[in-house]
Amino acid sequence: MDWILLCKALVLGVVEGLTEFLPVSSTGHLIVAGSLLNFSDAQAKTFDVVIQFGAILAICWEYRRKIGAVVTGLPANAGARRFATNVVIATIPAIVLALLFEKAIKSVLFSPVPVSVALIVGGVVILWAEARHRDRGVAPSVTSVDDLTYSDALKVGLAQCFALIPGTSRSGATIIGGMLFGLERRVATEFSFFLAIPVIFGATLYEMAKYWRTLSVHDVGLFLVGLVAAFVSAFVCVRWLLRYVATHDFTAFAWYRIGFGLLILIVGYSGGLSWAE
Repeated sequence: MDWILLCKALVLGVVEGLTEFLPVSSTGHLIVAGSLLNFSDAQAKTFDVVIQFGAILAICWEYRRKIGAVVTGLPANAGARRFATNVVIATIPAIVLALLFEKAIKSVLFSPVPVSVALIVGGVVILWAEARHRDRGVAPSVTSVDDLTYSDALKVGLAQCFALIPGTSRSGATIIGGMLFGLERRVATEFSFFLAIPVIFGATLYEMAKYWRTLSVHDVGLFLVGLVAAFVSAFVCVRWLLRYVATHDFTAFAWYRIGFGLLILIVGYSGGLSWAE
């Protein structure tokens, strides 16, 4: 096995794990990291899909008790059924739009300008949402993830649809959307985590079905390194983010998005960024 390739897999796995659940767009970061590491061919596309699964496993492990309680409580527990139904309701809009417009999105929006604009606009929206939250001074109406109504779930699900635009960030869309709809910051963050499970798991299976021909037995070690790196870094990031939102807002992430968006725009048009689907 090529040790240089393994190191690239390790770096990209860490990038995926650290950015998947932060409101900063993992897609944009993987594009830049893959380009800098000269790892953006057909194999890299499959690799990016696999390491997403590692990040999702971190969420499943962190919330294993909650997930287990919901699954075992479905037959007799109304609260478990409501929670599961909320996740399904919030997942459906993005899945429907993705199936309908996947080709159009990739052909039109997957380029430096749209991604940069999405990053910058998303940063501005976060700044506006945080300023609105401070100015209004109204206590959130939903203070527990178990208290979400079907209407709350649908609203967050509609907000998640904006994440179909490359560079928007699924986490950013659901967390900020949830806060705007009255969810407490931590509740919006946790519900975003739970939504990631069906959305990214489904996307992983879908993409794997498309790219399975690029898989090879010789790539097992490479993929395992990336998957484990994504799992560990995502687990650390999720734990950190839950502590962070208890005492901080998302303003720092907003400014980071704006700066990163400008960087992609500048580097992309200077020819220093290999932009592939």
